[in-house]
Amino acid sequence: MKSKIWLSSPHMSGNELNYIKEAFDSNWVAPLGPNVNGFESDLQSYLKEDRHVAALVSGTSALHLSLILLGVGRGDEVICQSKTFSASANPIVYQGATPVFVDSERDTWNMCPIQLEIAIKDRISKGNKPKAIIPVHLYGMPYKVDEINAVALKYDIPVVEDSAESLGSYYKGINCGTFGDLSILSFNGNKIITTSGGGALVTKTKERKDKAVFLATQARDNAPHYLHSEIGYNYRMSNIVAGIGRGQMTILDSHVAKRRSNHEFYVNAFKHIENITFLQEPEGHFSNRWLSCILLDSEQTREALRLALEKENIESRPLWKPMHQQPVFSKYPSYLNGVSDELFEKGLCLPSGSNLTDNELERVVSSINSYFVTC
Repeated sequence: MKSKIWLSSPHMSGNELNYIKEAFDSNWVAPLGPNVNGFESDLQSYLKEDRHVAALVSGTSALHLSLILLGVGRGDEVICQSKTFSASANPIVYQGATPVFVDSERDTWNMCPIQLEIAIKDRISKGNKPKAIIPVHLYGMPYKVDEINAVALKYDIPVVEDSAESLGSYYKGINCGTFGDLSILSFNGNKIITTSGGGALVTKTKERKDKAVFLATQARDNAPHYLHSEIGYNYRMSNIVAGIGRGQMTILDSHVAKRRSNHEFYVNAFKHIENITFLQEPEGHFSNRWLSCILLDSEQTREALRLALEKENIESRPLWKPMHQQPVFSKYPSYLNGVSDELFEKGLCLPSGSNLTDNELERVVSSINSYFVTC
């Protein structure tokens, strides 16, 4: 049987073991320690925009804490991009709030500024001004930051920037992960860098970071005994996991370069196939190309190609199924233009890992070419 080609598998640098060994040698195994501080400092230096970073157990926990910091609670409404992974929307429900889903535009596949304003106006007319907006940099492509933030500013609604897929991406030369009132990162096993599981909350002020860390460490008050005046969470990243992150930060830029190279390889390889198109970078957008995605001519073609690749032991995956189509979210308000539905029907994610070999890339291309020759 042919070896498995994964969609996006972890890619270690080798430096991770040094930080992990240091944690074991010094017995810093608890959810605090020098690697946590160091990883946060590494991220802050990378993002550059005078931001403060709290290392947490997941991007989802970072989103959850963001909503808590913004005072989102039962009965509130939060606008969320529909074309995303469910983790973008789940924390809204954790808080007893209502997600309001907004469709995408075609230039970046992200939240449509026009639909966003339509949604805000309608919710306000119903007496429910949204408490926050969660746009996503899908597959590493920055959303239309200027347009989305302008709408948010117009209606005085804070933005929680979901940068789970976009560390290493830029908009007009500025790092993704710095555009929101609060922003989140993810270091899940399939992300551009990984800590196996982990995430981070990015804030504009140290006060907000300190509050997030307080909540993430069970909200223990400053007392010699265990004293709690607020509900807390077990969301703090461990020193060992942070050590993996420190090692990963040393090769982040090279991972971005390799994934962008993979994307260009696919673009050049499929120029002759009219049924395959790619998402282009609009002016001012720089994508880390976390995943290379193609659009086909129909859902039937997309699924047939996916199954053909599966037979060759090559993992591919349809684009995220929109949240408004998900059974668990179908009852919530949605403001739609049909874009995310079409993207789901026709879109396929190809193997994109920074550890793909030339032979593996050639195998993917050969399998896709073979499918179109025989279909």
